[in-house]
Amino acid sequence: MGVENVRQILLGEHRLVAVHWPASVRIILGSGCLSNLHDGQHKHRKKIIMKAFSREALEHYTPVIQEEVCACLKRWLLASSASGSCLLVYPEIKRLMFRIAMRILLGFQPNEESRESEQQLVDTFEEMIRNLFSLPIYVPFSGLYKGLKARNVIHAKIEEIIQVKLAEKEPSNGYKDVLQLLIEHTQSRGEQLNMQELKESATELLFGGHETTASAATSLLTYLSLHPTVLEKVRKELREKGLLGNCSQEKLLGMEILEQLKYTGCVVKETIRLSPPVPGGFRVALKTFELNGYQIPKGWNVIYSISDTHNVAELFTNKEEFNPDRFMAPFPEDASRFSFIPFGGGLRSCVGKELAKLILKIFTLELARNCDWQLLNGPPIMKTGPTVYPADNLPTKFTSFKG
Repeated sequence: MGVENVRQILLGEHRLVAVHWPASVRIILGSGCLSNLHDGQHKHRKKIIMKAFSREALEHYTPVIQEEVCACLKRWLLASSASGSCLLVYPEIKRLMFRIAMRILLGFQPNEESRESEQQLVDTFEEMIRNLFSLPIYVPFSGLYKGLKARNVIHAKIEEIIQVKLAEKEPSNGYKDVLQLLIEHTQSRGEQLNMQELKESATELLFGGHETTASAATSLLTYLSLHPTVLEKVRKELREKGLLGNCSQEKLLGMEILEQLKYTGCVVKETIRLSPPVPGGFRVALKTFELNGYQIPKGWNVIYSISDTHNVAELFTNKEEFNPDRFMAPFPEDASRFSFIPFGGGLRSCVGKELAKLILKIFTLELARNCDWQLLNGPPIMKTGPTVYPADNLPTKFTSFKG
C-alpha cells in the first residue's frame, strides 16, 4: 500500500509483475477474458473494448441508463407507499445495475415478460460471484463446482444473445455494444469466431459492469443519507441547472449537461475514495525485486491495496471525513495519479471507468430529485466479498421528494 509502492507495482506491469488472479477466478472467468490476457493480447483486446466507452458511445448509453434508473426508483417509491415497509436496497441496486449492464454491454433488450427469467439470471450470477474466490477443488457441492455450474448457465444465455447478433446485419438498438464490437472485429480479420472466448469476455464485462457499480451506488445512497448537507448541495446544483422541479423530471439527460454537474461528480469521487468497490488487485512477481526495503522473490504473489492507499495518501486531509468539496479544486496530476486509484492504474486500469462514473452520476441525480429516504439500521457494517457491500443489505424507507 502507499503511493510510491503502488506506483512501482502498477507501472511495473510486464516488467516486474504480471496479473495473477487466484486459481478459482482464472478457472471460472476463463483464460479468454481481458483480465487474464497478457502483453500484446491484452493491449489488443483492450483497444477494441475501449471503442465502446468513447464519449460518443456514452452519449448513446445515457438515455438507457436514465430510463432504467427512473423505472427502478418509481418501483421503490410505489413499493414503499403501498406496503409501508422497507426495501433491502443492496439487492435492488444489484438488479438495476445488472439490467443496465445487460443492455449496454451485451445489447440485451429486457421486457416485462422476461422479468422472472431476468431475476433467475441475476441469482445465477450472484451464485457465480459468491464462489469466485474459493478453493480450486472440483468436487460436487464445492465452491468451484457451484461457481462453474452457475457460469455455464450464464454462458448459455450469452450464446443465445450472440446468435441473435450474428443473424442481425445492424444492431437493433442503434448503437454498437461491446459484444457487437468484439464479434465485428473477429469477422473483419477473417478469423473463425471463438464462441468460448466471446462468452468469457461477456461474462467478465457483466461482472465488472454491475457488481462494482452496485457496490458504489449503495455507498452513494448511504453517504447521502448520513450527510444531509451534502444531499442539499447536490439538489442546489440541480436546481441551478434547471434539473430540479416539476418541469424537469421528464427531461432527457445528455453528456453536455451531466458534465456541468461538478459537485455531483465530486460526490461520486468522494464515495469511491472512502469506499472503493474493489479493495485491490492481484499480481505475481516476474523477477526478484525490492519494494520499500523488502525483497519480493520471483514467483511470489503481490496484492496492491486500493483502500489502504487511499487511507494513507498524504494528498487527502481529514481522510475519514466525507467531504466532496475536497475534489472541487483539481489536484496536481502527478500527486493524485497513485493517491486516488478507485479504478486501478497503469496498463490495467478499468476499461469501463467512464461508463461507471456516468451511471453513478445519473443514479445520484435521479435519486436526489425523486426521493427522500431513511436508513432504518443507521450506518451499516461493511463487508467485502469480493466487492464492498452492507452486511444488512441496507433496509431503507423511501418517500417522494416534494422539493
